[in-house]
Amino acid sequence: MIKPKTEVPDLTLPLINDTQWTLSEQRSDTFTMLIFYRGSHCPICKIYLEDLAKKLKEFSERGVHVIGISCDTEERAKKSGEDWNIPELPIGYNLSIATARDWGLFVSESISYKEPGQFSEPGLFLVRPDRTLYASSVQTMPFARPDWDDILNAIDYVGKNGFPARGGA
Repeated sequence: MIKPKTEVPDLTLPLINDTQWTLSEQRSDTFTMLIFYRGSHCPICKIYLEDLAKKLKEFSERGVHVIGISCDTEERAKKSGEDWNIPELPIGYNLSIATARDWGLFVSESISYKEPGQFSEPGLFLVRPDRTLYASSVQTMPFARPDWDDILNAIDYVGKNGFPARGGA
């Protein structure tokens, strides 16, 4: 588990637009928000990321860089990019199971032919520009994920009030 106020692991991933993304190269004004999702097999992930894509401008206005990340292969990730309504959302793929565990994500094994052999369960991480963890939410199942409006309101509150990271004791 990564504790708040500690440095998160660096992360470099290919994106579905044939570029590469590296966490340490992000120059956000406030946060980089990493959304780890289960993969192309998950209909809840599709809805969740499509809802996020509708709010990208609001996150950008707050100085937040956003990325969706999965353990999907290139083929599966690019199919999601084509089939899901997420045209401007950066999507990283090929997250290794070892790296998912380094981030404190839960890992599941396939229970259906539609699923890959193993994949990470959802997680959301708000990382400060100095690469320290501000906040995280990690699930063991696809359900009950943080609401985007709640996250936006929290970012506004933190910015206005200088609310410190909590939970690092």
